Amino acid sequence: MGSLILFLSGGLFLGWSLGANDAANVFGTAVATRMVRFKMAAVVASVAVILGAVYAGSGAAGTLGRLGAITTLPGAFTVTLAAAISVFFMTRSGLPVSTSQAIVGGILGWNIYAGHMVNYTVLSKIFMSWVSSPIIAAVFGFILFYIMRFLIKRLHIHILRRDLYTRIAFIISGAFGAYSLGANNIGNVMGVFVPINPFPPVTFASGWGFSGVQLLFLLGALSISVGIFTYSKRVMETVGSDIFKLSPITAFIVVLSSALVLFLFASEGLHDWLVQRGLPALPLVPISSSQAVVGSVVGIGFARGMQNIRYNLLIKIGLGWIATPLVAGVLCFFLLFFVENLFLLDVR
Repeated sequence: MGSLILFLSGGLFLGWSLGANDAANVFGTAVATRMVRFKMAAVVASVAVILGAVYAGSGAAGTLGRLGAITTLPGAFTVTLAAAISVFFMTRSGLPVSTSQAIVGGILGWNIYAGHMVNYTVLSKIFMSWVSSPIIAAVFGFILFYIMRFLIKRLHIHILRRDLYTRIAFIISGAFGAYSLGANNIGNVMGVFVPINPFPPVTFASGWGFSGVQLLFLLGALSISVGIFTYSKRVMETVGSDIFKLSPITAFIVVLSSALVLFLFASEGLHDWLVQRGLPALPLVPISSSQAVVGSVVGIGFARGMQNIRYNLLIKIGLGWIATPLVAGVLCFFLLFFVENLFLLDVR
């Protein structure tokens, strides 16, 4: 059991990093505008992330398995450790980096080290999702900005009542976003362990229970929750207020826009419903909540005439997105060599 926890610790560390970075972005704008207190945001996000991971996390996780089917615990541990270290150091710098990009970089590093062919069809699908998700979020942000402005002008809600409604809307949309994040991003944390899942299913007397994969995802979701509580405030401040100064209403739009994007890339039910009717469907791919939030903030910036957007910070964030998979891939390659030759463990 001790060795099992040791090998899973790479994924748990990555889950903590995700909670500190990506999961924080779900409530980042709400906390930055003082509409929701950090403790309230952390509790709601943690509960919703766990529910999303356990009950809807299998769709996006399967995509990573097709990119690189790692069949040994030491190999999976090393891949997640490399991704986690990369995200951790980016997080310390205050940049909203992507765990999705980090884990993909780690898997590619493993493929190169193990001599496995890269599934370029899956890789291209993942790359396209990295490009399309912030664009879709920007479109949502742009459209929702005009819808909210129209509603505010027409409804004439008193400012105090509007403030109350906005706070409630933040909590509801944040919970929705955290649920979608858990469903979409648990694959980053525990997806590489699914082919070698060590947990048996658990069934209670009432007939209700968890599958082995759900238990694996539950463990990963708990580590995300710890990351939210312990190390997420700094990235919240970067995304929530530094790129573009947000009002409470525009901050709510950012939360809702990013939540919708995460849901679109995570929902197996919606994906299957569209496919059955011959309609185009987005791939079930782990995407970055950071990218979705930044995209929606930029969309609102366009709607408001591109005033006061800090382009230098956007460039810095973009460079972080490019560097993350490269750093994770190179680091994973060298860590695999170290683990295999120093500890004589099978990582291939």
